[in-house]
Amino acid sequence: MDIRQLILKQNEIEAMPGEKRVHFLNPNAERIRKSLGDRVGLKNIGVHLIYTEPGKDTTEYHMHYYEEECIYVLSGRGELIINNETFSFAQGDFVGLPANTASHALKNTGNETLVCLVMGQRLEQDVADYPDKGKRLYRNSGQWDLVDVSDIHDPRK
Repeated sequence: MDIRQLILKQNEIEAMPGEKRVHFLNPNAERIRKSLGDRVGLKNIGVHLIYTEPGKDTTEYHMHYYEEECIYVLSGRGELIINNETFSFAQGDFVGLPANTASHALKNTGNETLVCLVMGQRLEQDVADYPDKGKRLYRNSGQWDLVDVSDIHDPRK
């Protein structure tokens, strides 16, 4: 292996094409993503630069039951929502979201592009809730199953 492939220099990152992503449950969650981790071969952790324009969300409000996630703001500002509480979130701010801790989302409320470094685990299985949509996502070895939370019943009862 050429170890040079493990290093991304600033000019290489700047030249990387971004991929437009729209969240499957939130058409206002529009962002451009550069997957730094994929580029150097990381398999167990996602490392992404995301660019979100004013007025757009970075994702749908959600919580992971098994995966950890974190966000560091490189430039711009927005509102971070954690368990329905809103916080100002701007350049230099960081949030860590341990598994099964808190629902969260981030919206660009500024006048410039919000640029964040987002990192998270990539487990074979995860469960995520989307409280505002009343949905639960079961992800298992590449298969995604989205269900209405109201349809989930404990078979032991």
